Amino acid sequence: MPNTALVYPGPGRRPVTAPWLRWTLLFGFATLMNGCASWLLPFGEYSPPEPLEQEAAATPATAHDLSRHRFALPKDDNIVGQLGVVEVRDGDTLPDIARHFGLGYEEIGTANPGLDMWVPRAGSRAVLPLRFILPDAPRKGIVVNLAAMRLFLYGGKGGEVVTYPVGIGKEGRSTPTGDMYVARKAEKPVWYVPESIRRDHEKRGDPLPAAVSPGPDNPLGAYAMYLSKPSYLIHGTNKPYAIGLRASNGCLRLYPENIDLLYRQTPVKTPVRIVNQPYLLGWHKGRLYLEAHEPHEELNAKALQAALQAKLKEIEKKGHALDWPKIEATVTEARGIPVPVFAHTPGVEQLAREAVPLALPEQFYGQPPVPQASTHESWYVEALENGDALTAQRTAAVLNHMGPRIPARAVALPDGNQRVLAGPFEDAKHAQAAARQMLLDLDIKGKIVPPQPQRLTSK
Repeated sequence: MPNTALVYPGPGRRPVTAPWLRWTLLFGFATLMNGCASWLLPFGEYSPPEPLEQEAAATPATAHDLSRHRFALPKDDNIVGQLGVVEVRDGDTLPDIARHFGLGYEEIGTANPGLDMWVPRAGSRAVLPLRFILPDAPRKGIVVNLAAMRLFLYGGKGGEVVTYPVGIGKEGRSTPTGDMYVARKAEKPVWYVPESIRRDHEKRGDPLPAAVSPGPDNPLGAYAMYLSKPSYLIHGTNKPYAIGLRASNGCLRLYPENIDLLYRQTPVKTPVRIVNQPYLLGWHKGRLYLEAHEPHEELNAKALQAALQAKLKEIEKKGHALDWPKIEATVTEARGIPVPVFAHTPGVEQLAREAVPLALPEQFYGQPPVPQASTHESWYVEALENGDALTAQRTAAVLNHMGPRIPARAVALPDGNQRVLAGPFEDAKHAQAAARQMLLDLDIKGKIVPPQPQRLTSK
C-alpha cells in the first residue's frame, strides 16, 4: 500500500499531440453555440425504448460489434467492448479513423499520444479505445459521462447498451450535471440564437441572425432533443470533427450519423442523467480495471483522487494485491483505456499489442475528398505561402475537416517546400467567404488567388 496520495499531473502534463494544432488551429469551435431553447413539460410516464435497431441482435464483442458500439450488458460486471487497433495508411488522419469507428477527437488522441493527429506515420498502429467502463449511474435511459465525453443509451428489453461520442460544453460554459429528461424532439430544427452567442459573434466581427433555418449553416444539425433543463439540448452538428472536444456552450453534440439513430431510439420523457466521472473502476471476470480521464478544470482533481485511493484501499483490504505504480501511471497518463490494476496483470502497452485488429475501409465514413486541381477559371485562397511538407499537410487536413468544409490541398513548390491552396471556388465571392472563415475560426490570413492562366499541380 502506498504511503503517499496519488498526484494529479495537472493540465498539460500528459502526452499530447501537436498542441498548436490541437487547440489553436483546430477549427476555432469554442464560440460556436450554446443551448438553444427552453421547454418545460411534465415528467409523465417513461416507456423505455425497444432493443436498439441496428444491424443485428447483440452478441459477444466481435470486431463487428466493436465498430457498432452496441453491446450486451454484463450481469455482474460493468465493462463492455474491447480495444481495437488499425494500421494507418498513407493519407489517413486520426479524426477520420475516429469518426468511422465511433470515437471522438480527444478519445483517439489521448489513446495514441505518439501519433500525429493529422499526419500519422503510414504503417503505425492506431489504438482504438473501444472498451468502456460504464458510468456509476442507473442503467436506464440516457447516461452521459462528461469526463469521457461519451453517451450511453440503455435498451429497454434486451439488456443492451449503445454508446456514442459527444462534444460537450467548453470551460466557463460547462454542460450541467444532474437528472433531466427529454422534453421534446424536433427534426430539422430552427436554431434561435441565444443573445450571449450573438454578442460573442458580434465581437468577432461575425454577426449572426436571430434565427438560423435548417441547412448546412445550422449548428443543430438535422435532429434536436430538448432537455427539461432550460436551454440545453442533445443534437447533431454541422461540424462533425468537433465531436469529442469541449467546444460547445453547454449542449451535447453527436455525429450526424449517431444522432440519427439516437433520435429514433429515444422517446419523449426518456430520463437523462449527466455525470462527470474522470476515474472509473470496473470489474471484468474477476479483475479490477481503472479507466482514467483528465479531470476538467472545474473539478477538484485532488479530492477525486483521494476518493479513488480510498476506494482502492478498501478493495485492497479484501485481499486483492494492487499494482500502485501502475495505478499512478494510469491516472497521470489519463489515456481513457481501462487498465487492470491487480498485481501481475498486463499494462496498457501489452493491452494495445493484444487489441482486436480491425479492417480499414477503402474510404472512411464522412471522409472529405481531396480536391483536385481545376481549370484556369477557378479562384483559390492561399492558406500557407511556403512551409515544410508536414506543416502544409497538417494545415490542408484541418481545412478539409472544418465545418462548413474548406477544400484544400498541399501544392509542391520548386524549392521542395509546399504551399496550401484552398479551393477551387467558382467565383471571388466564394473565395472571400472561405478566407473570412479561415480568419475567424483559425486566425489564418489567407490570400485570394484569382484565376491563373495555367493549371495548378499538386503533390
